[in-house]
Parts: sequence; structure tokens; C-alpha cells
Amino acid sequence: MPSRPDTDDYRALFLADAPLMDMRAPTEFAHGAFPTARSLPLMTDQERAEVGICYKQRGQAAAIELGHRLVSGEVKARRLARWREFARDHPGGYLYCFRGGLRSQTVQQWLRDEGIDYPLVLGGYKAMRRFLLEALGHSVATADLVLVSGKTGTGKTRVIERLSRSIDLEGLAGHRGSTFGQLLEPQPSQIDFENALSIALLKRLDAGNGRVYLEDEGHLIGRVALPQQLRDKMKSAPVLVVEESLEARIDVVVEDYIVDLGGRFAAAYGAQGPARHAEKLQQDLGRIRKRLGGARYQQVSDMMQGAFDQQQRTGSTDGHRVWVAFLLQRYYDPMYEYQLSRREGVKLFSGTREAVLAWVREQHAAAC
Repeated sequence: MPSRPDTDDYRALFLADAPLMDMRAPTEFAHGAFPTARSLPLMTDQERAEVGICYKQRGQAAAIELGHRLVSGEVKARRLARWREFARDHPGGYLYCFRGGLRSQTVQQWLRDEGIDYPLVLGGYKAMRRFLLEALGHSVATADLVLVSGKTGTGKTRVIERLSRSIDLEGLAGHRGSTFGQLLEPQPSQIDFENALSIALLKRLDAGNGRVYLEDEGHLIGRVALPQQLRDKMKSAPVLVVEESLEARIDVVVEDYIVDLGGRFAAAYGAQGPARHAEKLQQDLGRIRKRLGGARYQQVSDMMQGAFDQQQRTGSTDGHRVWVAFLLQRYYDPMYEYQLSRREGVKLFSGTREAVLAWVREQHAAAC
């Protein structure tokens, strides 16, 4: 493997999606990491804790000695084998620890002893995280943001997915944005979301032309929050409004929350999938019980249960259209109208999904 230098060119690392080998302990990685990073720690959480206690009580030299005792023999051999495998599979990658200090330097030297010269990221995780936070602020300030808005079920995410200069905030957040939007997989940590968002903005702006399309989102997407500087910019950003008929919107909601989500539950839980799916949506409905009011909540809950019962008997999803229509018209539409009235940005265009996409293409062609 040809020798490559250590680097502090964080921008180049993130633009290139460079593979990253993270030497930090598992809890550090879980707290925050980068999209292309893989956790291959030098020490376990317990080992790191023991070394930390030793450092406080007996100093650095004793802590280093303990660390080498804990990661030695068969333990060291197993971990070294994983590091060699990563280096072999990702010859363009880098390794790092929290500050680019002893942990990453130790692993780098052990790999050199094995004949593998693998570079590290100078400054480590801390420097890369600081770079992404600063880059996020700069990207938000310089980007020409355009929001894709519209009532629930108009398919805003479908528009975002077809725009080359867009960022799918819900995709980064691992959540569909609504009360019912939690997927089976856990959402990323707040730090992971911010890191991924900053990298996505870097890539869009690096491609030239500062326009970036985002879905019009609230403060929270599930349990992750949009950064304050982005929220402030979005308040006055121009808006494209997607408009679809009620029937078309019901189609989208049923496809996303009944067909697609039901398929995910079936794949994950087998025969228990349908029951778990129905239970999940009932729990989601319960979160808006107070805003719906007791009578309306019970009405929707009964309609939902009836629809799942019918689906179980016949395989038909038509029963779900009733409660979906009720929620769209009685709950989501009034909320959307209120939120749209508070938007400061100018409305650039409104129309169906296809019309909005055509408008964007025409704008792009005119700019070129």
C-alpha cells in the first residue's frame, strides 16, 4: 500500500466520502460520528474507563502502561485483524480518535508494524466536528434556499427526491416528519443529523449554483431538531407549494403509512407484523388525542381499527381511506393553512408535483 500523508483537509474528506476508521470507544461513537465512519475502537468502554481512572490516580505513564496490558495478546490480535481488514478494503481511508492523539497514533504504529501505512486525521473527531459546525453556518448563510411546501399527502418528499439540488431532511432524520412518521429504525443522534446535514450542504454548494431545495419542515423532525440558523433562514425563504386533490393525497398517505410501512413491519416481524403495525399507528394517534378532542380521537381510533380489521380479513386497504381523509380535512389541513400564513417568504409557484418539477426545470434551463 503506497504511503499517504496524514491530513487536516476536512473539507476534502467529507466531499469525497472518505472511509473513516473511528478509534474512539463505542459510547463516544454512539454519541456522535460521521456518515462514512465505522466504529473499530482501540478500547472497549470498560477498558477506557479503567485507563481513565488510572490516569487520574497514577498519571499518564501508568495509564499508557495499563492500556497496553489491556489491549495485548489475543485481544490485540483480534482488533488488529479488523483494522487490517478495513485498511485493505478501504485503501483511500483514514483513521482517527477524539483529538488525533495517542489512540490513533498507537493504532497507526501497530499497522505500520504489520506493513500497512495508514494515514490519520490530524485533530481527530473534535476538529472534524468543529469544521462541520462552522461549515454549516457558512453554508446556510450563503445558500439560496427554496422550500417545497404543501398540505399533508401532497407528496413533497417525492418532489425533493426528484430534484438534483435538494436535501432530503426527513431522509437524514430517519423520520417522515408527521406524528405518524417514526420508522422501524431508530433516528440518528442530534449530532449525527447535524453532521450529515452539514456534509450534504457542502456537497450541494460545491457543485456550484447556490440554490438548494428543502422540504418545508417544523422545528422538529421526530426527535431531532433543525439547527437554529437553518430555521431562521427557512422562515423567510421563498416557497414552492405542491397542490394535489384530496383523493391523490389520500393515495400518498395510504401508500406511505399503510402499504410501505406495513410491508416493513411484515419484513421485520413476520406474522406479528400487521398487529404491530396497527398498534404503532394507534399509539401515534394517541399523541394528538388532546388536540383532536376526546370525541374525534375515539371516532378516528374506531375507524382505524375497523380498517385494519377489514385489511386482515380481505387484504384491502380501502378502509384506511376513511380515517385518513378525516384526519387530513379535520386536523392537518387547518394546521397547514395556519403555518403557511405565518411564512414570510414569497410564493414562487404552486401546482401539482409534476407542474412544480416542470417549473424548476424551466428555471434551471433559463439560468443556464
